[in-house]
Amino acid sequence: MKLLLDTCVWGGARKDLEAFGHDVVWAGDWPEDPGDEEILTHAHGEGRILVTLDKDFGEIAIVHGTPHSGIIRLVNLAARKQGVVCLRIIDTYGKELRSGAIVTAEPGRLRIRPPE
Repeated sequence: MKLLLDTCVWGGARKDLEAFGHDVVWAGDWPEDPGDEEILTHAHGEGRILVTLDKDFGEIAIVHGTPHSGIIRLVNLAARKQGVVCLRIIDTYGKELRSGAIVTAEPGRLRIRPPE
């Protein structure tokens, strides 16, 4: 699966995801942060699921109707657990994500917003 990790996601999560064969880009490697809308547009342009800690992406996608290729939002998770949680989400909800779902994961809770 193709993923784009937002700058706020721990860069070490990339290793966890790549170890399972995922194609991962981390926005933290870019020379500068282009802003949320550009990150979401970039991810969609490359067919990448966006992984973020930032709730603003849901608003951009839902309220503003910006196209996307799926979003995983991680809430209150320790940095070192971010990659492992993403792997579980992708394994269980990969089909939904590929169709444009937004999955929000926090300790003890998982919410899925299907694409409209």
